[in-house]
Parts: sequence; C-alpha cells; structure tokens
Amino acid sequence: MKRDLKHIQIAIVGLGYVGLPLATLIASKYKVFGYDINPKRVSEINAAEDATLEVEKEDLSQVLSDFKNGVKGLKCTSDLNDISECNVFIITVPTPVDGNNRPDLSPLLKASEVVGKVLKKNDVVIYESTVYPGVTEEECIPVLEKVSGLAFNTDFYAGYSPERINPGDKNRNIENILKVTSGSTQEIAQFVDKLYKSVIKAGTHLAPSIKVAEASKVIENSQRDINIAFVNELAKIFGLMGIKTQDVLEAAKTKWNFLPFTPGLVGGHCIGVDPYYLAQKAEEYGYHPGIILAGRRMNEGMGEYVASQVIKLMIERDIKIKNAKILVLGITFKENCPDVRNTRVVDVIKSLREYSTDITVMDPWANEQEVLSEYQIESTQGLPEGQFDAIVVAVAHEEFKSLDYQKLRKPNSVIYDVKSILANGIADKTL
Repeated sequence: MKRDLKHIQIAIVGLGYVGLPLATLIASKYKVFGYDINPKRVSEINAAEDATLEVEKEDLSQVLSDFKNGVKGLKCTSDLNDISECNVFIITVPTPVDGNNRPDLSPLLKASEVVGKVLKKNDVVIYESTVYPGVTEEECIPVLEKVSGLAFNTDFYAGYSPERINPGDKNRNIENILKVTSGSTQEIAQFVDKLYKSVIKAGTHLAPSIKVAEASKVIENSQRDINIAFVNELAKIFGLMGIKTQDVLEAAKTKWNFLPFTPGLVGGHCIGVDPYYLAQKAEEYGYHPGIILAGRRMNEGMGEYVASQVIKLMIERDIKIKNAKILVLGITFKENCPDVRNTRVVDVIKSLREYSTDITVMDPWANEQEVLSEYQIESTQGLPEGQFDAIVVAVAHEEFKSLDYQKLRKPNSVIYDVKSILANGIADKTL
C-alpha cells in the first residue's frame, strides 16, 4: 500500500507532559485527535489551559480553532469513538517503576488495549514511551494483535520514536530537538521518519530497527544518571575535605572535554526511572549491570545525605534539633517546572522529619493538591511568615535566587543550598 502524508488522521494517546506538546506541534500541520482517559484533563485542554505549562495558551488556542475551521488542528476527547477513524496512533503514556523499582508497563499495555479496540487494516501505531529494548514488539504488539484480531506487519504496522521532552525548557522545545525514528518494516520506517521530519525543525535520525531506537533512549538517561552519581560522590568526598564542590567543578570544566554535570537530587519521570528498565533487561540476559545500579544507589541516597548535612550544620551551631523550624524551598523534581513526578525532595523531607523537626514546604510552581495527594505533604505557593532555624534550597527555581533570606532566617540559623544557586555569602553550605 502506498502511503503519503496527505491522507493521515492522527490520534495522540496520552496528553501529559509529552503528549500535549506533540499533539500541538503535529496539529499545526495535520488533523489530530488527542485522547486521554482523564476527562478533567481533556476539558482543561479544550479550554486552552495546560496545567503542565508546557504549551503556551496562544499556541493551544490556535490549533483548537484550526480544528473547527479546517483540515488541520487539535480536538481532545475521552470518547474512543472519536479516534476510531484515525489511521496513525501515537502512544505517549508514562512508563514508571513500582515500589521495588521494577518496570511497570501497565499504562503502556492499557493504552495498547485502547488502540487495539479501534485498530484497522493498514493502520500504524507509533510508541514514544521510554522502554527497554524489545517492549514494543514483545509486549505491546501482542496486545494489539489480541484485542484487534489483526496480524502484525500484515494487517497493521508499528513504529517507535522515543520522546525527548525536557519539562520546563522553553529553548529546547519539541520541534528543536532531533528525533530518533524507526519502523517495523523498511517502508513503515520511512513513513514514520517522513511524518516526524515534516514537523520537527531539528530533523530526524532513522534507526535501523525498533530495538535500536528503544535502546538509544534508555541509555540517554542512564548515562546522565551515572554522570550525576559520579559528581554526587565527589560532593561527598569534597565535603569531607572541606572543599567547595562547585569551585572544583568550575576549575575542571575549563578543560574542553570535561563534562559539566553538577551534584543534586535525581528524580523525575526519566533519569530516576529509566536505568531500572535497562537493568532489568540486562539481568534477563544473565548480566548484572554493576555501574548502572551503583549509580542508582548513589543517587537514591542523596536525599538522606542532604538531610544529614543540614542536621550536622545545625548541631555545629548549637541549634536545638527537636521541633526546629525548617523551610524546604522547592518540591518539584526540577527547576522552573510544576512536575512533581518522582521528586526526590520528598526523601529530604522524610529524613528531616525523622529528627522530629517542624517542616514547611514552599514551592511557587507545584500544585498544592497534587503534592498532598501524591506524597501526603502539605505545601504552599506563597512565602510563609516567620523565621526558620534552617532553610534548605532544594530546587533551583528562579524565584529562590531573589528571596530576602535575612527575613526568613533566625539570627542563629543555617542555609543549605543543594543546587548552588544563591549568591556568594548567603548559603552556609552547598552540596
């Protein structure tokens, strides 16, 4: 069957941090249906509001209007019938880990079931969710076949193009990041590549197979995790030596090939999760990935380490620990972004609470109800009144750089700056 881009109708399944920016971009050129099982999210988007703050209201309004007026644009829905006539399905759902850090494919498999119900002959299903090599063909395709009754690579086809969304980054947005593409046959690979190339300004890289494309994504974040684990270990070593880690890194990065990673809390939906996906697959082949898992152990323990350093500083200042008032600034997993998924700031809070301290959490970006629901932690977006025995700058939000810390701290108090964002002389110690 000859395929062209003139007769495609696209469904984006999953409208979160990845799905909505992708749907908005593709809808600038094609007719797109955004599908999500959360009616509240669908209503919000159809009103041109995006709680993730990834898509500008003006851009969202434009594609919603375009759908009503022409042959391109976006319409969001929770009704499966609305996507039944689509012939290209792009699945962009989360791939988390469970309580034991084992890959949880249930959102991906449920999304495959949804698509399987409306799958037709000659349709193409493209996956963007981050997975270990083999998930698309070994886990998802069988679900599509079972639900639809169609045969893979005979009746329908598949592609894989890993998402590269960087939440909160307004410079490196989706159309400015090169896209890796792949397909289940040579013809489909070319079709998938052509589709993305038509909307991605940065261009595409066509991988030789779906497994190669899957592997390329999962090692991107594993590599970052290992590098951050290395500088986190350096921070611990230099802390014992009384050397400022940031000073060391500033000196070291004057060499052209030094990689400028910085220490910190490693959370989020990618870096703190993806290494476990790769590790599980490696162990299925009888190989224990020592470096990958060692990096994870180092980064998983940084919340407790930060808390212990804060308590140590307080003891050195003769600050009474029990019932001490501690302000934690930031609870999102990264700066200038409302995303609280898998944030490791909660580890700092948990560890500090073990010392019977009184914790106040302030984050101007995080949704208070979401934080409470997800972590049972009360937070505020407004600056709390009163003075604190200790302040932990946990996230590098721009707002925290200009706070009047003298009004927030008691005369005998400590400030610990996890991300080294404060001007010299404000923080008592940095990571």
